[in-house]
Amino acid sequence: MGSLDGRYVLGTREKSQVARNAGRLSSVDGLLPAVRPKRSEPSIRPTGAVGGGGDVQLGLPEGVSFERLELSEERCPNCRSNGLSVFYTVRNVPMHSCLLVSSQKKALEYPRGGLQLSFCHACGFIANTRFDGTANNYCTEYEETQGFSPRFRAFAKSLAERLIEKYDIRGKSVLEIGCGKGEFLALMCELGDNRGIGIDPAYVPERNPSRTTRSINFIQDFYSEAYADLEVDVICCRHTLEHIAPTYAFMDMIRRAIGDRRDVLVLFEVPDVIRVLKEGAFWDIYYEHCTYFSAGSLARLFRASRFEIDDLYLDYDGQYIILAAYPGESSIGPASEIENDLGDLSRAFERFRQTCSDRLVHWRNTIDELTAAGQRTVLWGSGSKAVAFLTTLGITDEIEYVVDINPYKRGRFTLGAGQEIVSPEFLTRYRPDKVIVMNPIYCDEIGRNLDQLGVRAELLPL
Repeated sequence: MGSLDGRYVLGTREKSQVARNAGRLSSVDGLLPAVRPKRSEPSIRPTGAVGGGGDVQLGLPEGVSFERLELSEERCPNCRSNGLSVFYTVRNVPMHSCLLVSSQKKALEYPRGGLQLSFCHACGFIANTRFDGTANNYCTEYEETQGFSPRFRAFAKSLAERLIEKYDIRGKSVLEIGCGKGEFLALMCELGDNRGIGIDPAYVPERNPSRTTRSINFIQDFYSEAYADLEVDVICCRHTLEHIAPTYAFMDMIRRAIGDRRDVLVLFEVPDVIRVLKEGAFWDIYYEHCTYFSAGSLARLFRASRFEIDDLYLDYDGQYIILAAYPGESSIGPASEIENDLGDLSRAFERFRQTCSDRLVHWRNTIDELTAAGQRTVLWGSGSKAVAFLTTLGITDEIEYVVDINPYKRGRFTLGAGQEIVSPEFLTRYRPDKVIVMNPIYCDEIGRNLDQLGVRAELLPL
């Protein structure tokens, strides 16, 4: 069996290139190809006259459609049943959101793909059925961390403390799949005196956050069966599963790697799609996220993969799903109340067209009105939400700058839209009238930043 010794440090396995075909941080053999073959005509059936000219009459941005299509032969990658319903399509979106690029030209010319959100009525899972995992480029130029936000750091520390206390994660070995820059794994090891392995192709050794570096080994690679021999007490995977297209195959790979050990704690965290659907939050739908979960669809995936769920709840103002589980044998188990969400999901799915249309029209009109009035507007937060917000709405010159507190992003440009990313201090010279906040949970933090800088601007939260 594998151990926590130095032979895994900064290793790159032969399967890392294969992993790109399956999405982020996973390499799974025997899966359906990411680029799907064309279907025969009867398998794709329009079910609602809500696309095409109808969308133009609604005043929606170019490339956005809510036309319904039935993909009767498409297999759900979560529950493996046949039949998905397309309900939201966006053409020509950037295939990445968080890669750092050094010029506006490179940002505007970045490769694009299609979004086609498709709903599984059997399990409630949502997938982008136009996703091509071979286009992924997760590397050291991928800047995903939210760790520069005091609000987010407080959440991460609180989560680590709660998990350590509840499950007595002390003196244990912890594997984090998709560890990013390693901040959370460092917390788990420092707060619980644990040993860690972090696997992520975007890990940057020079930014190692751990003060106890001897207790953590980082591997610049995608997780795959090449690492199945790593024997650990805890497997953690935060904000990574939504980047992986073959979700069942990925979880089955983890379950097989655990084998007969029943005491391995498995911790996952993903965004909650019910909130996205109910809010019509088009800014939370982007190419990197090829899969979308509710608490119920995530639980159903874990049960089908032979895990027994110990805890399941929403956190971070209802934005994130936290799941804790142990290996089991049966896919059948008592469902908690939060898992029984198919009715809620179906209603949100049916209402999404109107809710999202309203949001799209509102924000396009708002930005047009601000531009016509000569108001200077910036976005705060240059991550995936900003890229989706700008490119879905078709915003280019109307907004010149995007603010970010992450110093590694400054002087770079937003993919697909081309805005320069600037520091908060830049606003003392630019003096914006309006600041569109990409995540309302940071409004207080941003307000304090602006007050300290002496910048008077109205906050417009999404």
